[in-house]
Amino acid sequence: MIENSQCSANLKELVRKYLQKPLHQTVLILHAKVAQKSYGSEKRFFCPPPCLYLSGDGWKCNKEGAEDNGDRSEPTNHICAYMGIGTSSKEMVHMPLEARNFCAAKTLYISDSDKRKHFRLCVNLFYSDGQSIGSFEGNNIKVISKPSKKKQSLKNADLCIESGTKIALFNRLRSQTVSTRYLFVDDGNFHASSMHWGAFEINLVDDNASESNEFTMESGFIHYGMTVKLVCVVTGIALPLMVVHKVDKQTILLDAEEPVSQLHKCAFRFKNPHSTERMYLCLSQEKIIQYLAAPCPKDPTKEMISDGASWTIISTESVRYSFFDGYSLPNIPVTPVPEIGIISVNGTSKMGFLEIKGRNFVPTMQVWFGDVPAETTYRSDEIILCIVPDVNLFATTPAYVFISDHDPDPDPDSSNNDNNNNTNNINNNNFNDNNSNNNNNNSNNNNSRANGRSLKKLEV
Repeated sequence: MIENSQCSANLKELVRKYLQKPLHQTVLILHAKVAQKSYGSEKRFFCPPPCLYLSGDGWKCNKEGAEDNGDRSEPTNHICAYMGIGTSSKEMVHMPLEARNFCAAKTLYISDSDKRKHFRLCVNLFYSDGQSIGSFEGNNIKVISKPSKKKQSLKNADLCIESGTKIALFNRLRSQTVSTRYLFVDDGNFHASSMHWGAFEINLVDDNASESNEFTMESGFIHYGMTVKLVCVVTGIALPLMVVHKVDKQTILLDAEEPVSQLHKCAFRFKNPHSTERMYLCLSQEKIIQYLAAPCPKDPTKEMISDGASWTIISTESVRYSFFDGYSLPNIPVTPVPEIGIISVNGTSKMGFLEIKGRNFVPTMQVWFGDVPAETTYRSDEIILCIVPDVNLFATTPAYVFISDHDPDPDPDSSNNDNNNNTNNINNNNFNDNNSNNNNNNSNNNNSRANGRSLKKLEV
């Protein structure tokens, strides 16, 4: 609770300014869900490489001068980023931020001397003057020794690909690391990028479904021989309906029906009811094309493809932190970041209570409804409660809930913790489905994250 009335008035004015002109600072971490362990002197760098994106007008706003002119004197490239598989500085690698506020950790790996079965990536951000912005964690990453070549079963469900989850696809010609390219969407087209990788929602679709801008996602695990729809999670652009097949070297196994598993090599055949040609998703340098498979002369259950049509599939995770580093708030890190999991409303028509479950809560936090502070009770680092104010007090403001750290006297020194002519260019054949919508939006595991030293807006 706010103990100082002057502090309360200042904070209320700060919230009002934010509602009028939100200045978000967003940290987005993208990484794979599994990591292959390195043995001996080898270094199996994480693939795709973990990425960091910074977005929001708040990065450009000078905390001291924004109140007057809204401009920041220091450009975004004066933000320093480090990423590692632990919190020790020895495990961190420097990631130079580029003009698009993007960087990737291309040299991270986990050795066999590290006995952890799971770990989390840690990102440390600093301003160029040494001021810490905070430490941001990714989600759990499972350590595996190598992709299983055995026939998979749902007994290892944690390694199987489920409908509605996010995946990445990459291709390595002749198994050379330097030739790795990732499926990526840029300027409304699909590309094979050597720098950026895209996260795609893989959706199971009925085998009898026809091509349409809208589709119904089916639940369950993805098996070879099933029909899927890949949708870019950033742009919403989708590929046409495709059938996923297992690949062994340059051979497609048409009769494989096992679950699709992490780091398996697979191929995606376009479903075209008006043609008997079997065309596959393929790359040609930086272009994404269709490749015509050749039947195997010795086995009708197999087809021959080029290296460019063989993709490695892996599940991915994304963690987004958004905060508002207020003009008059102390210059201390915004982490550890409170994570908002479940918000429930209880009580009567005369008095309502809001229960917020998550983690990293502290006793000095307070819930706000628009620019109206609510009486807040700290139960634990995972639960806080508040009384919903009179709706007439905030009915004219946007329907948002703010969580703020309202410690009136914070310690400024404290820190918290290739291909033949039988190909077609996909992008030139209007295969981009800009209006694809998933009728069954899967919102599981999308926890909102707030920060512990500023304001977090939660839409309600």
